[in-house]
Amino acid sequence: MIESTQPAARMLRHRLIVIDDHPLMRRGLASMINNEPDLEVCAEAATHHAGMAAITSHRPDLATVDITLGSDDGLELIKDIRGHFPALPVLVISMHDESLYAERAFRAGALGYVTKQQMDETVLIAIRCVLQGGQYMSPALGRRFAKQYFGGPRQKKESPLAGLSDCELTVFRLIGEGKGTRQIAEQLKRSIKTIESHRENLKAKLTLHSGAELTRAAVHWAATGMTL
Repeated sequence: MIESTQPAARMLRHRLIVIDDHPLMRRGLASMINNEPDLEVCAEAATHHAGMAAITSHRPDLATVDITLGSDDGLELIKDIRGHFPALPVLVISMHDESLYAERAFRAGALGYVTKQQMDETVLIAIRCVLQGGQYMSPALGRRFAKQYFGGPRQKKESPLAGLSDCELTVFRLIGEGKGTRQIAEQLKRSIKTIESHRENLKAKLTLHSGAELTRAAVHWAATGMTL
């Protein structure tokens, strides 16, 4: 009997792109993924533009995206990916509270949402779930969605920020980071008049009476994740 001298076939590895503006986060996530026999990171990116370029060049099987990408908005990137690469699944891995951002991410086109506090086996479970065509969300988020769409008592009062549009929430976040109207307009590529309109809408929706109250509320939320 003649034994084959050919090496065993290597397991096919799914190729992922990691889009996150924190180098340590990208490195840690890539290391975790590359240790898996069926997964590998084929590219990394820190911005919206670099992420789209990397996807175009590498044609991955999945993209992980953070909600905040420096001066870029991860939700807009997800929408852009969905528009240009509709078959590419997106998994959000973010520091932001899932109760506020997860539904927005799903509406934008993501198929899963994991917080950075879950940087363990949960991330790998979510990656494989999304790669297989499923949707991933935490059990707590699943229960919240079930109550929202199928009825039942709410566990807690919804955050007043839930009623903001994606753009209004982004403006609120940037105000909390200490940016002025002109800086926000330049960053979001909007007119100053548009940002001023968003500020007025924010005051009305959050029942704030002045620019100073708006700034104080935004800074408090940016620092604590809680509304005043």
